[in-house]
Amino acid sequence: MKKMLIRGGKKLSGEVVIGGAKNSTVALIPAAILSRTPVTLDSVPQIQDVYNLMDILEAMDVHSTFEDCVLKIDPTHIKDVPLPNGKIKSLRASYYFMGALLGRFGKAIVALPGGDDIGPRPIDQHIKGFEALGASVANEHGAIAIRAPKEGLHGARIYLDMVSVGATINIILAAVTAKGQTVLENAAKEPEIIDLATYLNNMGATVRGAGTDVIRIEGTPELRAHNAHTIIPDRIEAGTYLAMAAAIGDGVNVKNIISEHLDSFLAKLEEMGVVMDVGEDSIFVYPSGDLKMVQIKTMPYPGFATDLQQPITPLLLKAQGEGIIVDTIYPKRVRHVPELIRMGADITVENDVIILHHAEELQGAEVTANEIRGGACLMIAGLMAEGETTITQVEHILRGYDRVIKKLHGLGADVEIVEDASVASLG
Repeated sequence: MKKMLIRGGKKLSGEVVIGGAKNSTVALIPAAILSRTPVTLDSVPQIQDVYNLMDILEAMDVHSTFEDCVLKIDPTHIKDVPLPNGKIKSLRASYYFMGALLGRFGKAIVALPGGDDIGPRPIDQHIKGFEALGASVANEHGAIAIRAPKEGLHGARIYLDMVSVGATINIILAAVTAKGQTVLENAAKEPEIIDLATYLNNMGATVRGAGTDVIRIEGTPELRAHNAHTIIPDRIEAGTYLAMAAAIGDGVNVKNIISEHLDSFLAKLEEMGVVMDVGEDSIFVYPSGDLKMVQIKTMPYPGFATDLQQPITPLLLKAQGEGIIVDTIYPKRVRHVPELIRMGADITVENDVIILHHAEELQGAEVTANEIRGGACLMIAGLMAEGETTITQVEHILRGYDRVIKKLHGLGADVEIVEDASVASLG
């Protein structure tokens, strides 16, 4: 186990380059097994989730190499085997192997996935989609077993009862090789869905309407990758550094950004009084003056992203007045709140509503990163705070943020990762 030490209170300046989108990457890697030829992905973030997915691929005799943000995957000798429980349970996005294996082999046996503990994220919409395509779904000894009929999957009209990024992606992965047309209604509209569709279409799939709430898929028997696919920039990483720059920056340029993917987030920063220059692919954040509180309500894209409600929280604590955050996607995503209180934050939770008041100064403390975005929140708070902050369970941050220590050092932060001796001694 590792922990992050932050000596805070030091202004950050310079530039930071955003990596490829984690939420695209964790779908594109499982999708690679649909190809009958080797696949190359560029701008792949150097995060733990990528290495975990590579291990899962290796269990299927799918060899991969990862160097200089380029991931090469060779699925030409893939074997249809049950996936390793340990890696599946540690990684929420491993459930994309359900749709990918179903599309490639007509069956999938995948352990129930793990990942961040931020409240219930049921897979009933995924199952509904698989069944509509003709598959049978059963729970077998704690694993989900999905099997297509002998004649294979068939196209269908599927209406999602709730907007779900995971279900949208999984249904697309299963449907691209199904016979006939699939129409997916009330689909998620996130940029990562468009990225996946572009990737699959370059393999020969026919996916239309990605980025709208109706996606049409014409089944193609076999897919073959020909060209390298460059992953879109990570809008959540970008939002995290923008919030950090506004909170503790002395002039920070955040590069490799698609600003349209951040419209709702940027609107809230502007409402608070953050001054920015938005360029073609970068945003410069000026040192913050007086800020005012705002109300934030997370919504499916293009609304304010649930993954950014925690990273913006330390910035809100600098503002005057009373602020409110309502997370309609994951209302129980509040485990960062008691950790911030340890640091001197004036913040409470009432009926799943986060209520914030101005905190004159945060103090360094020992806190725990319970999940990726909560960890990012505490990292920003630690950079703002006086004294030293220790973040335990920092593996969560490393799962989701590309080369985070190197990037923070580039901005002048005094931060390091060390082994947690207290945990090691227990072992």
